[in-house]
Amino acid sequence: MTVTPSLIAPTANPLLERALREKLARRAETTGSLGELEPVAVRMGLMQNTLKPRFVEPQILLFAADHGLAVDGLGVPGGRSTADLVQQALTGQIPVSVFARIQGLELTVVDAGVAEGLPPHARLMARKIAHGTRNARVNSAMSMDQAHAAIRAGMEIGNTLPGNVRACAGIGVGSQESAALVISRLTDAPVRELLLAGPQMKQDDLAKLLVIAQGAQGRHRDVSDPVEVLAAFGGFEVAMMVGLMLVAASKRHLIIVDGMAACAALGVAARIAAPVTDYVVFCRSHSHHGLDTALDLFRASALLELGMESTDGTGATLAWPLVRSAVALLSEVAEGEDPGPTRPAELGGPVTTPGSSKY
Repeated sequence: MTVTPSLIAPTANPLLERALREKLARRAETTGSLGELEPVAVRMGLMQNTLKPRFVEPQILLFAADHGLAVDGLGVPGGRSTADLVQQALTGQIPVSVFARIQGLELTVVDAGVAEGLPPHARLMARKIAHGTRNARVNSAMSMDQAHAAIRAGMEIGNTLPGNVRACAGIGVGSQESAALVISRLTDAPVRELLLAGPQMKQDDLAKLLVIAQGAQGRHRDVSDPVEVLAAFGGFEVAMMVGLMLVAASKRHLIIVDGMAACAALGVAARIAAPVTDYVVFCRSHSHHGLDTALDLFRASALLELGMESTDGTGATLAWPLVRSAVALLSEVAEGEDPGPTRPAELGGPVTTPGSSKY
């Protein structure tokens, strides 16, 4: 499937939004206000263009890839390789896997470009473009052909998986730094703010990261087209999430964004088709200061803040019950009108009931 910007519709719909708010107000007369859940419920109704949104077969995808910047000495806590992280996710050794299972999210790990070979697994999707990207300080991380191939792979995944929820996160050595470079170039945000972990970060560590990042920025100082920026700095996991997000938004599916790599992917996707951001809720799995900056650039906040320091994707699994509960306010709390219309009569078109809804 080829997704063009015209295929992705903005969710703004004043008549439907008013009807959604009125429906929640009627609920509040007997149940009381449910605070921040109510705006989330309205957003879900607008995404699906219905008074009775429903989610089915929710999916969480961890896109894994290695990055050429790792040759400059980048690493992850505990010295784990990307292949190790993948195996831990597949075998339930990290919280994201356990939380996904108990929350009813179907977990898939996508090998977008892990440097090592990975043994087959029922939850592993092999879509390796190459065994890691090149070092962005020396060359473009990806060729344009590779970037387009990764985007197409993400689109194919988006078209193949069931359900209408896509939670996205990236994992891999160098992923966060690569994503910071993509976001910095797309937004002109200082890369230092995206790399800074927080007040406890050692200045020597930050200085080393800045040398690496600024070297890559200088090497590609003239790149500005979003896909060219992606190719220059990004990773295969970011590119695949770009394709997945474009397809998801074209189908009015919910996109749950967790972490820097997913934010970088959203930044690229939004420059291809701006309405993609209408279909997004944001989560976080750690307190890294750079993620604060990334979320601020989208004028967004995480749906749930728990002070965790965990693998990206963990926050999405914990925020999912809140989204599901918000939707239940509109679709499952009885108010004497069910079965009723899924769209207000003023909007015209066929009036359907939940049994005939596409969701």
